[in-house]
Amino acid sequence: MAEHTAPESLLDLARAHGVATEFQEFNGGMRDVAPATLVAVLGALGVDASTPERVEVALRHAEDVPWRRVLPPVVVVRQSDDVQVAVHVTHGDPVRAWVEIDGAEGRGRRAAGAVTERVELEQADVVVEPRTVDGREVGRATFVVPAGLPLGWHLLRTSGPSGEAASPLAVTPDRLELPAALDEKRAWGLMVQLYSVRSRASWGAGDLRDLADLAWLSGHEAGAQFLLINPLHAAEPVPPLTPSPYLPTTRRFVNPLYLRVEDVPETAYLSSADRALVEWSAEQALALDTDDGPIDRDVVWAAKKAALEVVFAAPRSAARQSAFDDFRRREGRGLEDFALWCALAEQHGAPPWPADLRDPAAPGALRARTELADRVRFYCWLQWLCDEQLATAQRTAHEAGMSIGVMHDLAVGVHPDGSDAWALGSVLARGASVGAPPDMYNQQGQDWSQPPWHPAELERVAYRPYRDMLRTVLRHAGAVRIDHIIGLFRLWWIPQGNSPAEATYVRYDHDAMIGILALEAHRAGAVVIGEDLGNVEPWVRDYLLDRGVLGTSILWFEKDAEGRPLPPEDYRRLALSSVTTHDLPPTAGYLAEEHVVLRERLGLLTEPVEQVRRAARAEREAMLTVLRERGLLGDDPSEREVVEALHRYVLRTPSVLVGVSLADAVGERRAQNQPGTDQEYPNWRVPLADGAGRLVLLDDLFTNARLRSLAAVLAEG
Repeated sequence: MAEHTAPESLLDLARAHGVATEFQEFNGGMRDVAPATLVAVLGALGVDASTPERVEVALRHAEDVPWRRVLPPVVVVRQSDDVQVAVHVTHGDPVRAWVEIDGAEGRGRRAAGAVTERVELEQADVVVEPRTVDGREVGRATFVVPAGLPLGWHLLRTSGPSGEAASPLAVTPDRLELPAALDEKRAWGLMVQLYSVRSRASWGAGDLRDLADLAWLSGHEAGAQFLLINPLHAAEPVPPLTPSPYLPTTRRFVNPLYLRVEDVPETAYLSSADRALVEWSAEQALALDTDDGPIDRDVVWAAKKAALEVVFAAPRSAARQSAFDDFRRREGRGLEDFALWCALAEQHGAPPWPADLRDPAAPGALRARTELADRVRFYCWLQWLCDEQLATAQRTAHEAGMSIGVMHDLAVGVHPDGSDAWALGSVLARGASVGAPPDMYNQQGQDWSQPPWHPAELERVAYRPYRDMLRTVLRHAGAVRIDHIIGLFRLWWIPQGNSPAEATYVRYDHDAMIGILALEAHRAGAVVIGEDLGNVEPWVRDYLLDRGVLGTSILWFEKDAEGRPLPPEDYRRLALSSVTTHDLPPTAGYLAEEHVVLRERLGLLTEPVEQVRRAARAEREAMLTVLRERGLLGDDPSEREVVEALHRYVLRTPSVLVGVSLADAVGERRAQNQPGTDQEYPNWRVPLADGAGRLVLLDDLFTNARLRSLAAVLAEG
């Protein structure tokens, strides 16, 4: 590799801020990051590296920053580790340090007058030379946070002549242990795009009542132990609604599109006139349940929103009103800001908005909190209803015998013009978006348009937005799947105006990110699965295994050193293994090479179609050969028999979780998502159908012959 063309000082500055100066390409070679890209990524981090002089200033500032603080903004430790913490005070000043267990950052509010447990910290015998910062000589004392503190959020405090300071302290599990039931016996479950699974009572898209009913039927009738569903994160409150559940406006709150209006208790007590309004709205949407065209979220939401506004205006009992008020208090400023953004979006449409609405603290936004108070209340109410109906779905899953229940999915990021981008301010970086580097499937790389977390700002606020998001997602979950979990270690930052190939990785404090995830999952009693496919550094999988985070294995992607299908006994035990995933066609379509036909039709192939078709055929035949060698397949199998044999193959792995696509279970052939497309294909809008294209409604799902046959295979396994 040639000597790096960037000046050494620029490289040092980049490394100081976690910006990669080189990276490994998909073909195995190392590539230096261009100086202009380093400057642009540093600029997105708020670091001016535009001239050599400013680079030197920024370097000195980066070195001084820790010395300007008495304590780090937050300290995250593993429960079994002794951890040294640096405390900075005027040189020569004495200082003492202690931990308040379950302090103001702890688990819930303390009762008035409650005594807080206090653990005094010992100072380590570590000598560090003082440093002159801003004309003041600053010394460093090192204190030891002892192993064995209770799990949770506590306060680290210091006191001395230089003053007092406090910092949140998170004590996180060394490792997330599997639930006892899962440790003894593997669990299988259905993987479902909820919006695509409609009943005759849905309003054009699968909803939270459908989720509860699907959980009951899957657990009670088929013996499934979990339902992995697409992200339920909120979309825009006004059309056009973004179809992709992986590009939400916020990851903390839920899309009210999934509400079942009739399940709101106040609906039962509407006047006859108001009930007629709700029924009129329902008529327009219910007709869509048997429409085999693409799901139209705009029509569905317009109907539901109109009906929900009628129900919102109806009186609530004193107990119900009190519960709603409690919900608003508990969710706090985050909920109020999200609801305000929704109200403003109704009034002003999609951003950009006037300057005095640039963020929640802007003058216009402060006025709008009063002027639009009723609409803010309405959007808070919708989130309360979502929370209630999600709780019902998870409770129903457990009542049906599911050991895990609902497994939620956490998207990588958010829409650049959404509520999180508006409300979270500097915690999301401006001037860059998240994506993926060039690889063998997309030689131009990918730009997902999502603003990344700003690592330093996220640390500065003690990861509060990250914590709040995790707590909401985990509140009614037995498990959570983290899409692109490598993003908790590093993200591919693309500076504004650059192509995805003119970018680099920015690293995060993965010990903190994974530790906090483990702590919140432990408190919720949830299993964590990381989607660790693609370009993942090998040590990352080892680290996740050490922390008890399960991996992801997809049959078509698992190969041995010679490129042959990986033997099932060589799969990972701590993994969610499945035949397919939502970014591939259902297995029936994949076996029929429909993914090749579709990519050719959409102009997505970078190689001659015959070459791609030969490769797909070779992959299929290699898999069928292995199935025959293992006695799982006869000589002239039907499509159903091949699909079932593939699932028997996965059942022979040691993986503790096995996922089964609901689309595979009914013989669906169409993909839910075709990567690399936007409007060219109806991504995330395909209703569930069988192999002949006939709609499959939830009401008839468990009388479907293919599903019952596959469920019997899974019960045997």
